[in-house]
Amino acid sequence: MRTRLLGLLGLVLFGLLGLAGPAYAHNQLVSSNPANKASLQTGPSTVELVFDQAVQGSEDLNTVVVIGPGDTQWQAGAPTVSGTTVSAPVRELGPAGEYRIGYQILSADGHPVRGEVTFTLTEAGNGTPAEITAPAPDTGSADGGVPVWVWIGGAVVLVAVGIVAAMRLGAPAK
Repeated sequence: MRTRLLGLLGLVLFGLLGLAGPAYAHNQLVSSNPANKASLQTGPSTVELVFDQAVQGSEDLNTVVVIGPGDTQWQAGAPTVSGTTVSAPVRELGPAGEYRIGYQILSADGHPVRGEVTFTLTEAGNGTPAEITAPAPDTGSADGGVPVWVWIGGAVVLVAVGIVAAMRLGAPAK
């Protein structure tokens, strides 16, 4: 009886741990041009975001917005995707100050990934902001993962099934 119980307990543990699928990681930003928190004398004509995995490419799937002082927008067109790199043209920048590159891309695993890169323009340029064409992406967390309560609930159910099965197998035969 003890062998059966241990075997069943091992089976339940295998079910909890061994059959858990791999955690597919969403794309991670690995570098940008301009670099995060960089100080520039002149503004870039293009911003580039480089990720660790390929980005799904389509104008409708990815957004890059450059926001300057006073919440003005400075992007000059839709982003383009080439493998792991997302690029967007930028207008000639205007006032000196902090600029934010907000992005939302569709990762290789199909989940949206949001984030932000900042840089500081130290010398004012002659540019004028763009008309607002797109709202800035919300750069809050968007991991798109399964909530932890689902995993806990599944584990509780699996353990309960294991206990019931162990009790039935361990019951004396009539």
